[in-house]
Amino acid sequence: MRTTGAGLTCMVLLAGCGEMNVKKYLPFANDTVQERPRMPANATEYQCAAGKRFFVRTLDGGAAVWLILPEREVRLDKLGSDAALRYGNGIAVLEINGNEATLKDGAATSFAGCKMPPGQ
Repeated sequence: MRTTGAGLTCMVLLAGCGEMNVKKYLPFANDTVQERPRMPANATEYQCAAGKRFFVRTLDGGAAVWLILPEREVRLDKLGSDAALRYGNGIAVLEINGNEATLKDGAATSFAGCKMPPGQ
């Protein structure tokens, strides 16, 4: 096998580099990953049991909310005129009591024990 002078010189130079940190010379080789904020604008987060969470954005001065789930988003209108915050669309019902919430989707409770994280 015949090796050219340039190829041999390149191999010698690379072998001599040893522990040279090449990453600092590459513009896209940053080890830190910057995550984008996951919370939608103007929304309140509720963290639930089993690591579940959802977001609620108030609409029309409290007459409705926009429920943001991992797999879908739906509008829920306020149910009744009492002081309790209950919103629904005929299938799902969201009950908010202070900083706690429960979401029932049909007969099953989809999200239970949900609370706003501290500082929100």
